[in-house]
Amino acid sequence: MTATTARTKYEIKDINLAPSGRQRIEWAGREMPVLKQIRDRFATEKPFAGIRLIACCHVTTETAHLAIALKAGGADAILIASNPLSTQDDVAASLVTDHEIPVYAMKGEDNDTYHRHVQIALDHRPNIIIDDGSDVVATLIQERQDQVADLIGTTEETTTGIVRLKAMFKDGVLTFPAMNVNDADTKHFFDNRYGTGQSTLDGIIRATNILLAGKTIVVAGYGWCGKGTALRARGLGGNIIVTEIDPIRAIEAVMDGFRVLPMAEAATQGDIFITVTGNKHVIRAEHFEVMKDGAIVCNSGHFDIEIDLKSLGAKAKEVKEVRNFTQQYQMPNGKSVVVLGEGRLINLAAAEGHPSAVMDMSFANQALACEYLVKNKGKLEPGLHSIPVEVDANIAKLKLQAMGINIDTLTAEQTEYINSWTAGT
Repeated sequence: MTATTARTKYEIKDINLAPSGRQRIEWAGREMPVLKQIRDRFATEKPFAGIRLIACCHVTTETAHLAIALKAGGADAILIASNPLSTQDDVAASLVTDHEIPVYAMKGEDNDTYHRHVQIALDHRPNIIIDDGSDVVATLIQERQDQVADLIGTTEETTTGIVRLKAMFKDGVLTFPAMNVNDADTKHFFDNRYGTGQSTLDGIIRATNILLAGKTIVVAGYGWCGKGTALRARGLGGNIIVTEIDPIRAIEAVMDGFRVLPMAEAATQGDIFITVTGNKHVIRAEHFEVMKDGAIVCNSGHFDIEIDLKSLGAKAKEVKEVRNFTQQYQMPNGKSVVVLGEGRLINLAAAEGHPSAVMDMSFANQALACEYLVKNKGKLEPGLHSIPVEVDANIAKLKLQAMGINIDTLTAEQTEYINSWTAGT
């Protein structure tokens, strides 16, 4: 549905879904006290007055609270989807109706629509870009160099996006500051581990309704997302195999009690395969050929390239939808391979994404990263910048306060000791 209200242009599935979205946004807000405090301050201080901002994010109840906070701070903001299957259509409708935020996102939109929305967002001539996966930044650099001068900077909260930004900087095309939200402690320790861990398994269960206990579950990648996924899968009774290319992470997985195998070997043993690497074709044709009949394959990395679906589709005799977000590929050898969520983020394709409580910290980082860029306009060098340590610590402090948890503080004697080199044994 493409339309214009009295003040807002938008392209969403159905504006009449707004009441449902409003209710779900309110429910998520119960678990997002840190972002609420930031929003209240923004509403008073207006740090984004006169700032044009675009956010390319998963359009969920949690993202809604980020968008509302940015608007409260004075931002002239547009929201587009960062993934064709992650949009919650009722949330998009509520943002348009209740908050007059232009949204261009529909669950199930095709790639052409997605890229058109990227162009619509860039037509806004942003000063700040919030990106998930760096598609918007890459498009601006490749196609709209004349707009770089308008840009104060960008923020990125995905591992995939950070990898791309590092490559851009190496190639000399990242000529503006980029805030590395992904590596903030209050983001990746919690969002990547606990958020991805829980929501990935939630997506698998919703799509299949299978029992995970007793299943052999192969987790490809043992970064923070992989650690969380493996931990939660084991908690549900799964027998976990980890595949890795990094020897240090492989040792860590072994010492955490998991089996570590190359994918070529794991492919013969797994019942369920979950990719969380951020890389391309982690599961390929040679792996599909040796999988068990009925093996389930899904992805929880940002883009839908971790599973080589083209080679699987080329080999399959038949592809059919057996449940929502569940496709069965019938192979010439008589076996079948089941793919969930079209190889896209299973936690958002078939479920609702990360729990609000962890996104509270992630989006607090996003909001404060945007504020940091504006406050330091013209002072930051091109390239990636970390979230300041004091900002990260303050988010954790606010979260603890909201949870009713107190912690110790250093005594004067302790402070003197850790700042001195003269005191020994």
